[in-house]
Amino acid sequence: MLGKSLRTVQKYETGEIEVSVVVVNHLAKILDASPTYILGYENNTAPISSMADILSFLFQLNKVSTLNFDIDVQKPPRSSDWTCSIRFNGRDMDAAHNADMCLVLEQWEEMREELRSYYAPYAKVHKWQDQTIAHYVGASVECVEPEELSEEERLARHRAYLEKQYGSQE
Repeated sequence: MLGKSLRTVQKYETGEIEVSVVVVNHLAKILDASPTYILGYENNTAPISSMADILSFLFQLNKVSTLNFDIDVQKPPRSSDWTCSIRFNGRDMDAAHNADMCLVLEQWEEMREELRSYYAPYAKVHKWQDQTIAHYVGASVECVEPEELSEEERLARHRAYLEKQYGSQE
């Protein structure tokens, strides 16, 4: 059914060769399952029932060492609107997953627009979500807790940060 030899399927099963996303998606279609299920991805998300759940996720996101993001706040009197956004720089070479975040968010916005305009059924968006999660299931990230510093070390790093941001005051 996969169009692969028995030996190739055996190599998939033993891990001798990695299964491509295309094959995972094809297998999921044959078995009427999601690609994430085929890959054994366990969705450990709890239902969102309060703002605390959302804030907890955002605080966790801040600990991912391979992501860098800016939080942009615009409010009066500098702006006529009050807006906030989280911005990932896809060209940030110090953040290995930023480009992936930009790509996914770009595609996600396209999917959201297709839903808002009634161009696409929800099933299409749900399929895209499953395929996207399946694609990234092997892209592990490391979460790093901020280190505790002495007051003296914290102030020294603060001075170094300010000098880097604004130049030396000497």
